[in-house]
Amino acid sequence: MIIVLKPEISKQEFDHIIEKIKSWGLTPMVSKGVERSIIGVIGEEDILRSQPLEVFPGVEKVIPVLAPYKLVSREFKPENTVIDIKGICIGGKKIINMAGPCSIESYEQLKDIAESIKKSGAQILRGGAFKPRTSPYSFQGLGEDGLKILKGVADESGMAVITEIMDPRDLALIEKYSDIIQIGARNMQNFSLLKEVSQSKKPVLLKRGISATIKEFLMAAEYILAGGNFQVMLCERGIRTFEDETRFTLDVNAISVIKQKSHLPVIVDPSHGTGRWNLVPQAAAAAVAAGCDGLIVEVHNNPEDALSDGEQSLMPDKYAEMIKTIRSIAKAIGREA
Repeated sequence: MIIVLKPEISKQEFDHIIEKIKSWGLTPMVSKGVERSIIGVIGEEDILRSQPLEVFPGVEKVIPVLAPYKLVSREFKPENTVIDIKGICIGGKKIINMAGPCSIESYEQLKDIAESIKKSGAQILRGGAFKPRTSPYSFQGLGEDGLKILKGVADESGMAVITEIMDPRDLALIEKYSDIIQIGARNMQNFSLLKEVSQSKKPVLLKRGISATIKEFLMAAEYILAGGNFQVMLCERGIRTFEDETRFTLDVNAISVIKQKSHLPVIVDPSHGTGRWNLVPQAAAAAVAAGCDGLIVEVHNNPEDALSDGEQSLMPDKYAEMIKTIRSIAKAIGREA
């Protein structure tokens, strides 16, 4: 249920509405817009239906939310959410570029990559310290040592940091080193993890599960917002289909569908979406044309010897070429990159 407040509502009227909602055992979530504020109410809707909310002073109208995801929906917040990370605004006019290796391997490796992608226009450095691998015998990441390298290189390069969390018990550790917490596709419906990061003050990048519908994807995001963390980005990274020419099938349709249904920024991962480095630039171009708010791309200075995902990693020079292309596309659709 959405309660639309009058522009001239007083603080006393506002506080009274909030207190009433809480007294019914429900949770109020406030969204302050440019012209007016609204209150999204979370909880048993039958309770709300029995309350004459329209008669409360300061209430303009009450709108039922038909979608099962309430806080994520455009009904709750018609305008786009813009997340500010160290002056980097995600969800605005500018398309944000996140890049780096799948796995942090060494200081020298990451420093070399960071310097090159920074010159090309990347603002956020990605790198995995805890790696979810299909095989238990594959490289699992450097752990906290990797996080220290990631943070150190990012600070030296003047970039923000994004890295993946796998275990709820690692949240405090990840928060210490990273500006953005990434939840991978395999953990999209790890509800214990979603609830844990919902309590964090750090922005979250939530990746779509490999077989998740858009509705399931948005419901997973709802867990994070319902816990109080509204700094959520949705990442389309390809879904599993019958096609086996590519690692996954990048769902370009999802970008526009999600933007229609939700106010949250949409990031696209063309590296996992294709699984082939020579398809990444084309997929990235399509994502920008479809309206994404940012890209997260795997870049490695020596893909042949990469400890993970070398086959889908761009060399730094190829990444630079890709950025030039997406800048042209962004300009054509009235945006920047």
